[in-house]
Amino acid sequence: MTTLAAADPASVPDPGTEQRSAGGRRSYGRYVLGKIGGSAASLAFVVVLNFFLFRVLPGDPARTLGRGRLNSPEAIEEFNKTYGLDQPLPQQFVTYLGNLLHGDMGLAVSTKLPVSELILDRMWPTLLLVGTSTVLATLLGVWMGVNQAWKRGSAFDKSTTWGSLVLYSMPEWWLGMVLIALFASGVGPTLGWFPTGGLHTDSANPTVLDTAWHLTLPVITLTLAYLADYALIMRSSLLDELGEDYLTTARAKGLRDLQVRNRHAARNALLPTTTLIALNLGFVVAGAITVETVFSIPGLGLLAVEGLKGPDLWLLQGTFLVASAGVILANLVANLLYGLLDPRVRV
Repeated sequence: MTTLAAADPASVPDPGTEQRSAGGRRSYGRYVLGKIGGSAASLAFVVVLNFFLFRVLPGDPARTLGRGRLNSPEAIEEFNKTYGLDQPLPQQFVTYLGNLLHGDMGLAVSTKLPVSELILDRMWPTLLLVGTSTVLATLLGVWMGVNQAWKRGSAFDKSTTWGSLVLYSMPEWWLGMVLIALFASGVGPTLGWFPTGGLHTDSANPTVLDTAWHLTLPVITLTLAYLADYALIMRSSLLDELGEDYLTTARAKGLRDLQVRNRHAARNALLPTTTLIALNLGFVVAGAITVETVFSIPGLGLLAVEGLKGPDLWLLQGTFLVASAGVILANLVANLLYGLLDPRVRV
């Protein structure tokens, strides 16, 4: 009985299957390591560029960054010593790397506060504004793209495609100003529905409803601006899937049209959209500079504008590095997800 069981082919594992499975795991492992290595190299390049980019500008950094207030040699010397500008450039770079490893991005010239603290304080409004807009644009855009492709040529397809393209072509700052004119400082029944700017009416005692009220117009602005991205890519991806044989097979099994769309076609069409979602989430950290400026939202975008007005070298360095790191990290997540969802990209 034991001999028969041992000789039964069904009871003996197929070594080829085990090897293929192990090979697949190793293949994805190499894929992950390669993507992590590429992202690390990109981040290293950004760190180097971030340091030297703002130091190749002509002129005396102390006089430029000091906004003309450093009139005596003693004041210039003290400024250079405070910000490490009295050191040779290679030594400045080594100091910069060491401080960066400890989370120290230097002191802002305008406020004399650590740049890392300023960025952390301003990150929450940006995450709230751009993150909410990205989620809303993703949900609406994917829904629109699916229905546009499934009903290609219909009145819904034509009207929503045309409308989203018009909104996509508008500058974000201009669209925001139009919404302010119509719903914040407009005429007639729309007068004063929403505030013209800011994050809170009373910054000392902010409430959730008050914050949501202030963010309504900025969120609508960015949602409308991002909507076409997701809708058009989802529409194009789903149109590519409609001619595939597996949809014909699904219909032959007796599945309803809605089930074929949601269970099969839409899931496979989501692959390119998944990459776009992850990449756009990376831009959340960068913020929407123009929209935050138009609506006076104290986020990272407005912080970068304040750094440009100075100019504030260390503030610009910090915001540029955080924004770039966010995009690189999101790109890495997108690549890892794509490799997991579609093994063909691992080759």
